[in-house]
Amino acid sequence: MTNQTNYLYQKLDTAFEMGFLTKEIPNLIKDNLNPSFELRPYQIEAFSRFIYYLKDYPQKSFPIHLLFNMATGSGKTLIMAGLIIYLYTKGYRNFLFFVNSSNIIEKTKDNFLNNLSTKYLFNQKIIIENQTISINKVDNFEGVNTNDINICFTTIQKLHTDLIVEKENAITLEDFKDKKIVLLSDEAHHGQVKTKNQQLMISKKSEKPNWENTVEQIFKQNKEDLLLEFTATMDFLDKNVEKKYLNKIIYKYDLKEFRQDKYSKEVNILQADLSKEERILTAIIFNQYRQDIATKHKINLKPVILFKAQKTIAESQENKDLFHKLIENLSEKSIADLKANLSIDELQKALRFYSNEKISDIMLINKLKQNFAPNKTLSVNEEKEKETNQLLINSLEDKDNQIRAIFAVQKLNEGWDVLNLFDIVRLYDARDGKAGKPGKTTIAEAQLIGRGARYCPFKLDISDDKYTRKYDEDLTHELRILEELHYHCLNEPRYISEIKTALIKEGVIDDKSIEKELTLKDSFKETDFYQNGLIYLNKKVKNNYKDIKSFNDLGIKEKDFNYKLHTHQGKTIHIFQENGDTSSTKTATKTICLKDIDKHIIKNALAKNDFFKFSNIKIYFPWLKSITDIIEKENYLASIKIVFEGIKEDVENISNKNTFQAIVTILSEIENRIKTNLIDYKGSQEFEPSNINKVFSNKTLKLKKDSERASGQEDQIKNWDWFVFNANYGTEEEKACVKLMARIVEEELIKKYDEIFLIRNELHFKIFNFKDGEAFSPDFVLFLKNKNGQKLTYQIFIEPKASYLAEGDQWKESFLLEITERYKDEIITFNENIKYKLIGLPFYNQNKENSFKNELAVRLS
Repeated sequence: MTNQTNYLYQKLDTAFEMGFLTKEIPNLIKDNLNPSFELRPYQIEAFSRFIYYLKDYPQKSFPIHLLFNMATGSGKTLIMAGLIIYLYTKGYRNFLFFVNSSNIIEKTKDNFLNNLSTKYLFNQKIIIENQTISINKVDNFEGVNTNDINICFTTIQKLHTDLIVEKENAITLEDFKDKKIVLLSDEAHHGQVKTKNQQLMISKKSEKPNWENTVEQIFKQNKEDLLLEFTATMDFLDKNVEKKYLNKIIYKYDLKEFRQDKYSKEVNILQADLSKEERILTAIIFNQYRQDIATKHKINLKPVILFKAQKTIAESQENKDLFHKLIENLSEKSIADLKANLSIDELQKALRFYSNEKISDIMLINKLKQNFAPNKTLSVNEEKEKETNQLLINSLEDKDNQIRAIFAVQKLNEGWDVLNLFDIVRLYDARDGKAGKPGKTTIAEAQLIGRGARYCPFKLDISDDKYTRKYDEDLTHELRILEELHYHCLNEPRYISEIKTALIKEGVIDDKSIEKELTLKDSFKETDFYQNGLIYLNKKVKNNYKDIKSFNDLGIKEKDFNYKLHTHQGKTIHIFQENGDTSSTKTATKTICLKDIDKHIIKNALAKNDFFKFSNIKIYFPWLKSITDIIEKENYLASIKIVFEGIKEDVENISNKNTFQAIVTILSEIENRIKTNLIDYKGSQEFEPSNINKVFSNKTLKLKKDSERASGQEDQIKNWDWFVFNANYGTEEEKACVKLMARIVEEELIKKYDEIFLIRNELHFKIFNFKDGEAFSPDFVLFLKNKNGQKLTYQIFIEPKASYLAEGDQWKESFLLEITERYKDEIITFNENIKYKLIGLPFYNQNKENSFKNELAVRLS
């Protein structure tokens, strides 16, 4: 894509910067999607951009045609599902989903229709405007239920054929003339035949029917139609394609951003001079090692391997036969030979793990024979095979799916969204690159790797983000292996160079990173403080809402809610009539308190809204004893009033039906406000002890080359006994803070305290905001042991923050000060010899060093 400044997504970037566009979406989208799929920030941004464009963007053209250019694995189908929900509220009922591949069709049907599938995208009950909505699969849009969501699934090829050769029950152009349709195009890069060959099409007379103009024909039948396209790989290097999408790319989120935001696995190329048999055996041991590491940490994981053949199905079948023969003949000698002859670090690490865990070679062999038995392998090459095994392929993460190894040539290169693929084994050695540039095969391999690099979610405790990498700052962590995909191939220098080039171009790997070793100084590890010292930390805990005793506590402060009665009246005004009737219908208002309304009406309205089912509402208001409390108590519904507005006659004679509908509407508004203000977690007020030597350890850090963090102040730090690590790989602000601390230590602290330790926190620990449980890793913690025999240790959290970042992270500074306030009159006593005082300091900033220094002095006085 060329460096333009007027793409639609760039204009929307500007709209966001100017405050016209906010990254907020209606609750109805979140509420009606599968709660197992937590919406990610970039997905919320995609929704918010679309909503802004539809409602407020001043330069939109009709009919609306937009493209979501988003990375493989970023959840484009979930975004489609959310858009379907939102567009339902805008009057759209009919949706046409099309793509070029039948296997993607089947997968998408399962995701949209099968509520028993783990990948089902919608909530079990879809409720829009207090109505339960069904999703129907239809063949065309004649006679469909206008209260439901109707989806027609087809391939672009079939859609094209159906419109050229009319068949019974097939879609025709007549289906589109009097209905507004939303066209959802997946893998939209396949539908650019006309655009790419524009120069050959001299006139419309010479233009042959093709997929692209078939879609255009449908799209232009109704001005209210929407064409929403989705792809990761549009060819914007083609000038005609670029021109076409200049004002259509509503959101761009490429694989590089996806990886940088930690939503993908990291890719490692495991290159070695191995025979095909050795490559297979190495891969299965390494794959089994992942499963056993996961099991050790109580993570349920079944890692999958893809064995890739070069060109033919026959080659793939040979690979499968060889695989089964290897497993069948696996012996202790096979493992002994690997240990003796292969010097691959990753393999040796896996074998050491089994030795340390007292898992013998024969036990490992039995594991491999059981887990990679013939019934746990799958061949996906011929179209018939793929169709037969479609459900197995789409459900590889499911507990009851036992498949561990897949053999394929090309059939899984597109539309495959498996999360637990961890190893791709290239069982051929040919290359097609020329002059150092990757060939088509290598580029396709890089794209396959990109598809396989989707992150397999897991977390160890409540504070972890389940869907992002956790160990970029600690590459030596045992669980890092669960965040990596390994590509096993021959160590052929030209090919390795070409595949790396292709992977960098695809955004799958980064060539601008370096690894740095962060190690604890031996002198610190010898201290009593390292061996026996403590650090006090709090925890993230579920909010039990025990202090919530009214609607007011969750932000429902107003008591009057307006409801407009529909008059069901109208009149015709003649615009050329000079002295026409200019009178308007007189309106009136009437206020009715809910406690004065018949209880059965309120109960029926409550029953219509699942949120107010007693079992659910009691979660947020635990003091409730029955649904009657909601109705009769002043701190809930009894004090709320409805202000009815309408023509005088209607207001004076409000029917039970209108009263019921008004309560339903108000309950929906109350529900939305409560949900907006709910806080699911909080940080515990009590800080508990952990051992210093368990929290802080050596780490291998991954940093950007030539960045401010790449240099670690090593020459200075080696002379500072009080700085416990060998380096400070921090920002310039963090390095300036350490220099200030060096002056404070030398000039003041060394005179007052027996022991001084400043510890850099490279995500070794987190603390959690009291209010909402938001995780925070202060950059430093300072420990000062008192000299006056008080047996008191000061534990001080320090967070340097550049001015331009301080405003967005203001909650962190507030939290640090809350810690100080919480413990200002309290000493934590572990025993009579170990006492702690907790302190949180205001942000350090280079421009306010004296202020920071004074704050520290005041806290220690």
